[in-house]
Amino acid sequence: MSISLDRELDDARRQTDELLQIVGEDSWYERPIPERHRIIFYLGHLEAFDWNLLARYALDLPSFHPTFDRLFAFGIDPAEGDLPSDRPSDWPAAGEVERYSQRTRRVIDGMRARIPEELLHAAIEHRLMHAETLAYILHQLPYERKRGPVEQPFAARALPTSGSSADMIPIPAGLVELGQRAGEGFGWDNEYQAHRQEVPVFRITKYKVTNGEYLEFVRAGGSPPFFWFERRGEWFYRGMFAEIPLPLDWPVYVTKSQADAYAEWRALALPTEAQFQRAAARQIPSHNVDFRSWDPVPVTADNTGDPLPSQMTGNGWEWTSTVFGPFPGFAPLPYYTNYSEPFFDGQHYVLKGGSPRTAARFLRASFRNWFRPSYPYIYATFRLVAS
Repeated sequence: MSISLDRELDDARRQTDELLQIVGEDSWYERPIPERHRIIFYLGHLEAFDWNLLARYALDLPSFHPTFDRLFAFGIDPAEGDLPSDRPSDWPAAGEVERYSQRTRRVIDGMRARIPEELLHAAIEHRLMHAETLAYILHQLPYERKRGPVEQPFAARALPTSGSSADMIPIPAGLVELGQRAGEGFGWDNEYQAHRQEVPVFRITKYKVTNGEYLEFVRAGGSPPFFWFERRGEWFYRGMFAEIPLPLDWPVYVTKSQADAYAEWRALALPTEAQFQRAAARQIPSHNVDFRSWDPVPVTADNTGDPLPSQMTGNGWEWTSTVFGPFPGFAPLPYYTNYSEPFFDGQHYVLKGGSPRTAARFLRASFRNWFRPSYPYIYATFRLVAS
C-alpha cells in the first residue's frame, strides 16, 4: 500500500467521522429523507462496506458478525412512492454498531499492506461519496438535532448584470472524448470505455442559473425549489445550519424536472453529457468544492473576465439531459457488480461537475453522477444550451 493511499484512507475516515459528529445522540434513528435509510444505517455502512470489500473479498478473512455484514451492506434507492417501512426498533443499538465499526477498522488496519491498491481506491471513493450523500441527509435533519457551527445570515444581493444566464458562450463543433482509458488511473465501471463523439456547434450559458433568475420563473407560476420556503411574502433558503434570506446570486438547487420546466420556459434546453464535456474543456472551475463550504457561493465568484463557461466544476452538480447508461464495452466491476448496472433503468440521469461537498477525487472529467429526475435533496443546479 502506498503512503499516499494510506493517507487518503485516513483523511476519508476523518471526513466521515466529523460528519457523523453532527448527529445528536437522540437522532440516530431519524429518517430525514423518506427515500433513504435511517441515519443509524450509515454509522454501520461505511465500515461494513470496507469490511466486505477489503477483509472478506480481498483477504478472505472470516466474518466476526455476519448479521451486520449483511444488514449494513447496501443502501436503497426506491422507486417514487415505494418508501421503506422499517421502524427504529428494527435496528441495533448505536453502541453495538460503533463497536462493530471500531473492530472492522482495527482488523483492516492490521492488514492494509496486503490489500490490492485498486480495492483501496474503491473503498476511499465509496466513503467520500457518502461524505456527500450523507450531507444531503443531514441537511434535512432539524436544526435542533444537529451539532454544528452557527452561521450568520447571508444578505441576499441583487444579481449583477455580468452574472446573467442570458450570457451564452459559443462552443465550436468538434469531437469530445467521453469516459476513461484503461490504465489512466482508478475509475468506476460506468466510466469505461473511452470513446469519441461528434458534437455539433452550440451555445451554452456562461453561468449556472441563479436563485434570482429562477425566482422570476416561480413568480410566473413555476414550481419552487425544495430548498426554498416563503414567509410573509419573502423567500428564504434552508441552509445546512441556518435559514437565510434567499441569496439571489447563488446557483439554484432544483430537480431535473424543475430544470426542464425552466428550460422550456426560456425556450432553451439542458445540455447533453457530451455537450457539457465539450464545454467543460474550456472552463473556469470553481474553488467551492472539496468540502470547502456547506452552501453555495455566487455564480460569479470565480469570474476572471474570460469569455469561458464558469464553475462547470464545483458549486453545484449540473443536470444533463442524458439518461444514465453504459458506454460501449461496459463490464461490471467483479468486486462491485451492482455499482452501476441496476441504475441503467431509464429512470436516472447523468450529472456532471461537483458540489461544495464533492471530494477532489471526483473532479476527473470521466466521473459520472446520477439521480432520479424528481429527487429534490441533492446539491444540483443546471445551465442552458441552444443549438
